[in-house]
Amino acid sequence: MSMLLSVLDAYDALPKARDLRERTYQALGDTVLDVGCGGGRAVGELAARGVRAIGVDLDPAMIEVATERWPAGEFHLADATTLPLDDGSVTGYRADKVLHTLAEPERAVAEARRVLARNGRAVLVGQDWDTLVIDSDDPDLIRTLVHARADIVPNPRVARRYRNLLLENGFVDVTVEVHTIVWTGTEGLPVLATLGEGAWLDDQAARARDDRLFVAIPFFLASGTRAD
Repeated sequence: MSMLLSVLDAYDALPKARDLRERTYQALGDTVLDVGCGGGRAVGELAARGVRAIGVDLDPAMIEVATERWPAGEFHLADATTLPLDDGSVTGYRADKVLHTLAEPERAVAEARRVLARNGRAVLVGQDWDTLVIDSDDPDLIRTLVHARADIVPNPRVARRYRNLLLENGFVDVTVEVHTIVWTGTEGLPVLATLGEGAWLDDQAARARDDRLFVAIPFFLASGTRAD
């Protein structure tokens, strides 16, 4: 969990990541559910704005960290496909970097529709795990590492399905945006370390020290409105 949390923290600290979070907060209303809340940053930021923010995560350690870091938030241990909420009880639903971890992400989107009130807004955010851009002198090796990492994710390409998942579950006014996050310094190394170790990672660390690192990940943001 500590490795995952360090990667999330490194990502969250980026200015473009903060901008993307701000984008996801728009028009969510006064009662917002953050599914797969991780360390709880989104819940804490929303709660600071006077929103009733509820975070759920399947990892007890993440819930413990989130509760400690963001005491103004409300956190529950729960599965994204079986939420501990009544029908129509939230005005906004947010799932950031979580649907790729689910064997059946369509069940989570159906559950989002259930808990959303009429005209409630759902926002899905995440990367396509086959699309990780890394500058390297050995592009074939990087391609192999990226695809190998994608293959251990339950749904590595679910982000390209976000729009259809929303449409198939009765959402309207569905839109899709792409926001690319770029790392050029040592703060990008925890992201690369998730692909594995070896001489290639040492090379990337040297690039970072010389201000020559380049890592880019496109994140897809899809949103829609719950219709009757």
